[in-house]
Amino acid sequence: MPLLSSFARGLTAETAFDVLAVARRLKAAGKDVIELQIGDSPYPSAASAIRAGKEAIDAGQTRYCPSLGLPEFRETIAKTVRAEFGIPAAAENVVVAPGAKPFEQFFCELFLEPGDAVQVFQPAFPTYEPNITRRGAKPVYFPLRQENGFRPDLADVERFIKSQSRAKAIFLNSPHNPTGGVATKADLTAIADLVRGTDIAVFSDEPYCHMVWEGRHHSLLAEPGMMDHCVSAFTFSKSYSMSGWRCGYAVASPRFADLIGKMINTTLSCAPPFVQLAGRAALEHDAAERDAVMRKFRAKVELLVGELRKVGGVTVLMPAGTFYVFPKVEPICRQLGITSHGLAMYLLEGADDRAGVACLGGECFGAAGQGFLRFSCAEPDDRLVQAVRFFAEAVTRTDRVKAYLEANPRYRVG
Repeated sequence: MPLLSSFARGLTAETAFDVLAVARRLKAAGKDVIELQIGDSPYPSAASAIRAGKEAIDAGQTRYCPSLGLPEFRETIAKTVRAEFGIPAAAENVVVAPGAKPFEQFFCELFLEPGDAVQVFQPAFPTYEPNITRRGAKPVYFPLRQENGFRPDLADVERFIKSQSRAKAIFLNSPHNPTGGVATKADLTAIADLVRGTDIAVFSDEPYCHMVWEGRHHSLLAEPGMMDHCVSAFTFSKSYSMSGWRCGYAVASPRFADLIGKMINTTLSCAPPFVQLAGRAALEHDAAERDAVMRKFRAKVELLVGELRKVGGVTVLMPAGTFYVFPKVEPICRQLGITSHGLAMYLLEGADDRAGVACLGGECFGAAGQGFLRFSCAEPDDRLVQAVRFFAEAVTRTDRVKAYLEANPRYRVG
């Protein structure tokens, strides 16, 4: 049998999909599970996208197309980001892929060499690290703090650039998954000032660009000179409830975009053309529907935060963006002697034989997430209320917690 590579042997994945599999298995066995573990929308895909996608399939748009994306789709994207976010983009700045995730890998392949240092703010989206380490580079972690609204600390950016002899890239995610923190316009201006004139590249991950609950979304690419430093990734999964379509795009300098197009050519060939035409229709016709859905998400977030604030031992901020709520539950974990992800799995598997709540422990997003839980809002409102009441009751069942830890000692603290 061939020996696996060291990368393959150490590969980690997004835990949300692992918990999703457990939740679906328990549901299939008859357990009533409230699923708040994965960042998916409970709403239908945008109406014009559905219609255009069907029409494109019927019209035979099911074959290869340019690796960079359909020219008309790239032009529509450029027009949209200019109007909505002030990004000075033309079609030549745009490249299309199946979702936003592939751009993490392509960014790393574009800029990183073995030994390079990459700044990553923790808690962090879990697929950043494997894409960085695939290139032999090293992530350098800096914490996001609840007391700072989970915004990146500008002093940490300056410290990274000055202290790391091989500083090469920064991963920036705003609005932020899992915490809901949002970098302000002033934060982005200051980051741009620190990066401009260096050889630092920035991956700006912006899937939640329409989920900013106060003000509007700001992109690092709108800052002067950042087109020469930055690759920004966007997706239709959140804004237009199109996660299964796998439709995303990146905006960067023409040179960067063209090279990423070559990477798509040699890996994915292209994004499906009928999916691209569905995305184009969403951008052109579904903004009002999108904004109405975003208002529904905000109401869900506010409801979930309000319910969690009624639970003893929980400290929770109203997130500035996203449809995640990231409560601090460290006092509960300490009292029960359980890790925060152990607490999450207990709520799913051990708290009750007939019911459960699926969420994620903060350490799924790195060491800085320990003592937190992440709840998404992808369930009906009454189920959100039910989930928090279940949580509040479940942590009082100390006999069941003890039994769960005996069966799963890996979740025991200490």
